[in-house]
Formats: sequence, C-alpha cells, structure tokens
Amino acid sequence: MSNQKNIAVLGAGSWGTALSMVLADNGYHVRLWGNKKKQIDEINEQHSNKHYLPDIALQPEISGTLSLAEALAGLDTVVLAVPTKAVRDVCRQIAGIRQAPLSIIHVSKGIEPDTLLRISEMVEEEMPETLLKDVVVLSGPSHAEEVSLRHPTTVTVSSKNMQAAKKAQDIFMNSHFRVYTNPDIIGVELGGSLKNIIALAAGISDGLGYGDNAKAALMTRGLAEIARLGTKMGANPLTFLGLAGIGDLIVTCTSVHSRNWRAGNMLGKGKELADVLDSMGMVVEGVRTTKAAYQLASKYQVKMPITDALFHVLFKGLNPKEAVDNLMGRLKKHEMEDLVVMLDEQFQD
Repeated sequence: MSNQKNIAVLGAGSWGTALSMVLADNGYHVRLWGNKKKQIDEINEQHSNKHYLPDIALQPEISGTLSLAEALAGLDTVVLAVPTKAVRDVCRQIAGIRQAPLSIIHVSKGIEPDTLLRISEMVEEEMPETLLKDVVVLSGPSHAEEVSLRHPTTVTVSSKNMQAAKKAQDIFMNSHFRVYTNPDIIGVELGGSLKNIIALAAGISDGLGYGDNAKAALMTRGLAEIARLGTKMGANPLTFLGLAGIGDLIVTCTSVHSRNWRAGNMLGKGKELADVLDSMGMVVEGVRTTKAAYQLASKYQVKMPITDALFHVLFKGLNPKEAVDNLMGRLKKHEMEDLVVMLDEQFQD
C-alpha cells in the first residue's frame, strides 16, 4: 500500500481509536500510537481496545505501535489525539524525530491554564516552522462510543489555511461521519473547549436532582458566556450557533457518554474531586479548562458566572449546591443583553 494511504493517529484513547476506525473505513492503513505495551499488544493481537471501547472490533487496517518514529515514517499528515496536558511533550518528541514538514490535525478540546493558549497555538509554539505545514482542528458533537458504532455524526474542521481544512475534510468524510469546514479556528477551538465547563455544571445540577429545567437554563446561559468570551477573543459569534458551539454543548451536557457530565454528576452527589477523577479512568478536560477560562475571563474582563462558580467548586471548596443555587438566584437582566453586546463588539469597526 502506498504511503499516500497511510496515516498516523497519536493517542490510543477512546477518541483516537474511534477516529482510527473512521479512517480505516476510508481506506487508510492507520498507525495508532500509544505508550502502553499491554494496550498496543491487544490492538494488534485481538483487534480491540476494551478499556476505552468495550465490545468494539477494530479493523485489521489499524495497527498499534509504541514507536513514535515508526508511526511518523513516510507520512505528511498525522492526527493528534492526546489530552491537552500531553500536547507539548508529544510535539517536542515529533520535532526531535521529523525532518520533513508535517500537517497536524488535532482533535482534543482544551485550553492550557496560565499560558491561556489554545491547542493549535501550543502546537505552533512547540513545532519549528520548518517542520509544521499546517494545523487543523477537528471539533463538534461526537462521542467516541457512537462514532465507533458508525452512528451518524457531524463535525467541523478549521484552520488558518482553508486548503488544509478541506484536505482534512476529504480524509475523514464518509457516509456516517460528515465533515463541514469553518474558517473561524478561534471560535471552533473555544467552543469545543469551553462547553466542557458547562457540561460539568450540568452534571452537578443533575447530581443534585434539579432536573431538566435547571439544566436547560445552565446550558442556555452557558452558551451566552462562551460566546461572550469567544467574541472578545476574536471569534465569530455565529460559530457558537453551529456544530462546534451549541451542537457540542448539547451532546456534552445531556449524554451519559460525556465524561465531563459524569464527573459533574458525581460531584453533585457529594463525591470529592480527587475521588471522581480517580474513578473516571480517563482525562476530564473540563477541570483544567475551568481554571484557564477563569483566568481568561479576568484577562478580558468578561463576566462568566457559571465558570466562576465552577472554579470555586473545583478549586476553592465551594459546596456544589450553594454554587448552583447562587447561579439561579442571580440578579435579573434582559435576556437579549448579551446578544446586543456581542453584536456591538463584532461590528463596532
């Protein structure tokens, strides 16, 4: 098989594995890179990855490897599917191996605390210009569990270079995995990251037994504060009405597949954060992103009451019930006020 139909997926978690299945369906031989020998042996010998996707059979076109050099050999495009906290380290490893330019399609959803950088910015910071062709982000409402079952899914790709985004669209698109393009990389990355905060809050509300009315309010007001910050940072407010915004928000706040919702649900039921994270067995991106968003709200002087409340629950010991009750009892305001402010900022020039 020619190298043109080979591709690497870096990160053998649930999302990396599910996307490997999409790529295998599209005729690619997938090199799925991970750092756990037992897991890689299982992928190669049993064609499964049961810890992350139980009862799912992987195609023989997916081969696991522990060697990053082997995964990258002869390729010009890789899919980066590692947690946000591992992005820098993996990019440094790539830079130490590669000699030819590479296009990176990243599929993670997070913002780095303290630096306040989006993932594409982290990649650009760690990869020398001579080794980085393009960075593309793939985001949208897409649980790995459903993608692996080939249930209909729609996502968005974005890049500073729209030709690179269209190439990623061609790589991933098939009859059950539909891919749209969006030129607003800031909005696409922020929407995918910040919705995890609202999903944690929605899970807390559900864990407290507050029902659908309260969750709908949190989701609606959550979308408003995501768009408020995003617009201030240069995103197109319309992006937050699309797949990377409200689409991803709905699926992450309402599904039992959502690890952020599940973590919030356990917090609402009285469990401690450390115990919740230990029991999950997977990264809960919303926890780190809450800290980053709290810092961003301060930097850009944007009101984000849900983010503020969740920050104090996660890091300052605020009781979850008190946090949700305080949110529901906030001063009344005109519902359209946020929209008017965002539009004013967008068109003030």
